[in-house]
Amino acid sequence: MAPQEQIRWCNAFLSGMALSKVLQTMFDPLRDVVFSIKDRQGRYVLISEACVKRCGLNCKEEAIGKTAFALFPKPMAERYCHQDERLFQTGKPLIDSLDLTVHNDGSTGWCLSTKQPLWDLTGAIVGLTCVSRDLIEPSRARMIDNVFADTIDHIREHFMEKLLVPDLAQRASLSEAQFERRMKRIFQLSAGQYLMKVRIDAATRLLQHSEESISGIAYQVGFFDQSLMSRAFRRVTGMTPGQYRRIFRDFLTLQKI
Repeated sequence: MAPQEQIRWCNAFLSGMALSKVLQTMFDPLRDVVFSIKDRQGRYVLISEACVKRCGLNCKEEAIGKTAFALFPKPMAERYCHQDERLFQTGKPLIDSLDLTVHNDGSTGWCLSTKQPLWDLTGAIVGLTCVSRDLIEPSRARMIDNVFADTIDHIREHFMEKLLVPDLAQRASLSEAQFERRMKRIFQLSAGQYLMKVRIDAATRLLQHSEESISGIAYQVGFFDQSLMSRAFRRVTGMTPGQYRRIFRDFLTLQKI
């Protein structure tokens, strides 16, 4: 088959497919992957089954035609909309954005999100696809060797201290490049992202279950400055620590009613 014939055959094959059914067949069985398609106005065109459960919906149809503001707390929805608008304006995809998600029951979870533009036949961007993969902490048994595992334990136990990637790599008996590659392979995060994740995790627990001031929490989890923690927290959640604390407590209040 000649190249031009191959292209025509491929296009004809794809144009005759029920795309939504294909995508649902692909993504619905994946419990740790949230898939969605939005139009240029941010309205959901298609969502996967995991998104239904994540947002506390009864069925997919409840999300169709709605925006993120109908499914997520306002600060999170604003973050997602800003991401979408940058993509629509630049045409550049968002790759592996580290996000902290607040679930409909008030619990939190981490994910890596990738957003890609969708074009029509004229080349105009008409929407986007989003794939968010839950980050699942691997067990110690999967951490390659004891020295590397001990280094990860050291990060978890001493995250409130000043930790530098070169020092962590040396502790793991690896070069800095080798250490970063192994972090990516095991955690799907760079060493810096992983350290930030551990610190933000600790901050969310204190925000949920203590009356400690935000400046006090920042110091306890290793940021040493409230503004540094607030910027990092907002970067991965779209909300300030104070907003997160209020949202979590609102969830608890609703559960008691």
